[in-house]
Amino acid sequence: MNKTLSTIAVAAAIGCASINAEAQTIIGKTTDVAAISKGDRMTPETLWAMGRIGGAAASPDGKTVAYQVGYYSVKQNKSHQMLYTVSADGKLQRTLTTTAASETDAAWIDGGKRIAFLTKGQLWSMNADGSDRRQLTKSDIDIEGFRFSPDEKKVILIKSLPYHESIKKNPDDLPLASGRLVTDLNYRHWDHYVESVAHPFVANVTAEGVDNGKDIIEGEPYECPMAPFGGVEQLAWSPDSKTIAYTCRKKTGVNYATSTDSDIYLYNVETGNTKNLCKPEGYKDPEYDPTKTKKDQTINHQQGDLNMGYDVNPKFSPDGKFVAWQSMKHDGYESDRNRLCVYNLATGEKTYVAEKFDSNVDDYCWAADSRTLYFIGCWHACVNMYQTNLNGDVRQLTDDWMDFGSLQMLGNTGKILASRHSISQGDELYVITPGKDVKKTKIKQITSENKAFYDQLEMGKVQQRWVETTDGKQMLVWVILPPHFDPNKKYPALLFCEGGPQSPVSQFWSYRWNFQIMAAHDYIVIAPNRRGLPGYGSEWNEAVSGDWTGQCMDDYLSAIDDAANNLPYVDKNRLGCVGASFGGFSVYYLAGHHDKRFKAFIAHDGAFNLESMYTDTEEAWFSNWEYDDAYWNKDLTDRARRTYENSPHKFVDKWDTPILCIHGEMDYRINANQGFGAFNAARMRGIPAELLIFPDENHWVLKPQNGVLWQRTFFGWLDKWLKKN
Repeated sequence: MNKTLSTIAVAAAIGCASINAEAQTIIGKTTDVAAISKGDRMTPETLWAMGRIGGAAASPDGKTVAYQVGYYSVKQNKSHQMLYTVSADGKLQRTLTTTAASETDAAWIDGGKRIAFLTKGQLWSMNADGSDRRQLTKSDIDIEGFRFSPDEKKVILIKSLPYHESIKKNPDDLPLASGRLVTDLNYRHWDHYVESVAHPFVANVTAEGVDNGKDIIEGEPYECPMAPFGGVEQLAWSPDSKTIAYTCRKKTGVNYATSTDSDIYLYNVETGNTKNLCKPEGYKDPEYDPTKTKKDQTINHQQGDLNMGYDVNPKFSPDGKFVAWQSMKHDGYESDRNRLCVYNLATGEKTYVAEKFDSNVDDYCWAADSRTLYFIGCWHACVNMYQTNLNGDVRQLTDDWMDFGSLQMLGNTGKILASRHSISQGDELYVITPGKDVKKTKIKQITSENKAFYDQLEMGKVQQRWVETTDGKQMLVWVILPPHFDPNKKYPALLFCEGGPQSPVSQFWSYRWNFQIMAAHDYIVIAPNRRGLPGYGSEWNEAVSGDWTGQCMDDYLSAIDDAANNLPYVDKNRLGCVGASFGGFSVYYLAGHHDKRFKAFIAHDGAFNLESMYTDTEEAWFSNWEYDDAYWNKDLTDRARRTYENSPHKFVDKWDTPILCIHGEMDYRINANQGFGAFNAARMRGIPAELLIFPDENHWVLKPQNGVLWQRTFFGWLDKWLKKN
């Protein structure tokens, strides 16, 4: 019997609810790669046809990995999430999802015999081969995430509940009213109005299924996990299944909007008692001025280690004696260094075990001995893997031009399961066998999701170049050459301006800001690791904060000047400048300060008017830390005055170059009025300009047809000004 029909028949026989995908077209793995690629050059259609590997989970014995892949249809303008398994040696792959219903969040249960997963808002389970599917929950509220206790008698369920702290509930007799009465800050976040918050529920697992559970922060007007990007990784079970560690920022309104202070809490499942691991019992924040940076206020200068910044992603040691988490030191500093904190549950002592690594800990996991931790972090524009211990001894395990994206132990094997990508390859899964040093560490790729594409495509060569800055420092710059590169030709070049402002220009792979597709259009890409990026020590990383238009802008110009003057194949008369977020801000600023270097600009979701930006953004803490002061304060610091005086909108009179502005109207981080303002100003000055506006996109572009439109518009604009005769 056909496998799909067999699976459906089994589900029906045991009385399970149908996953109901009849008559729908399954969006799955692309089979006709040649038709999409149209030769060996990457196209927007190529990018959207690639499978995107998501979360992965290793079986308890470490022999099998369950993982998720997202596929996109440009024609249907939607995606489909599918589950697979692969053996740890990469030799045997099995497709689990066989219907058009998306399946996500695979987790091993029943000693590795079954896999739990989410589909259509409910928790299900199936055998490891995809058979015998059973619906475990019948919740009236969609399940957004889950985590089983080690003894599998209970499970955490993430559900969103109505929330009316900042937006009043409309009268019941006006069900069609679209108005919202806002009473406080935190009424918008990222791309949505805040009218619901996620809460974790502890539910019982029985032979009949999973009950609705108990809200562990019942009655509290807070979110857990934290919006907009937090998931179930922000909660963890103790090995004895008696305690839950969770992440929460227990603030509302103005206090929420002006603070990054989240804490790690312990919840006793039996008693319902909760303990804050970051702050002493009865702690209250000192008073502070929400219109000024917290950098110099009392709240960041208290006695003791109070973990005033982001504290996220707790994980118990296997022996249950310690809890580790990622920790930032300062309240209000979104890009503060991410430390690795280990908390001794017996003594209450906190130890920061990765201090010898002067960069961020991006992810981590415990080894079986409860004394060793593995982590990943960026150094010199690559995210490699490191090892530390309770004594803080740090040792590097890998050293490749690659970026690790996640890691976990591969069951009980002592090996590590990780995702990894590069400028030339999207995420794939790898098994890492740690060695005593870099040379002895073994790395084995176990998935090849997009091999057919890579076999067809000619990728541009990636080079590393060190450039001297105006203050005599050395800056790493990635140079990406076009496919079939001819050193005797002259090519147009693009200066890539990074966002953040403190995000690394590492070996990242993007399905929009993709360096290889830029190279495939015969552009040389110049991507500098300018001042303000992690991976070069804390001093380099912090240099951009409060100095957006200073040394970092000089660094950008140093990078493009070096390329134009020292790379004979770069045509200095055909230079473009592109970037998003802080990179978009950089483009707007450089448009008034480039001294005719560039012939075309593209700014996506960039800040244009910093005075307007101060009150527009929902992240008030970000503006406070970076600017120092609200623009209306009469006692502005020198840093604040310099920031506002150098806002890009004040230099429009010097604009002289064609510019494309792109913005999403659902971007509440950097509001669309910033893009409108820049475009309007350019046109009123008579400068060639276009505005690509997306009413239904946020800070990113996520819908397939919008993504293709973005790429076509991007290259259409560059080709018009940099390739015309």
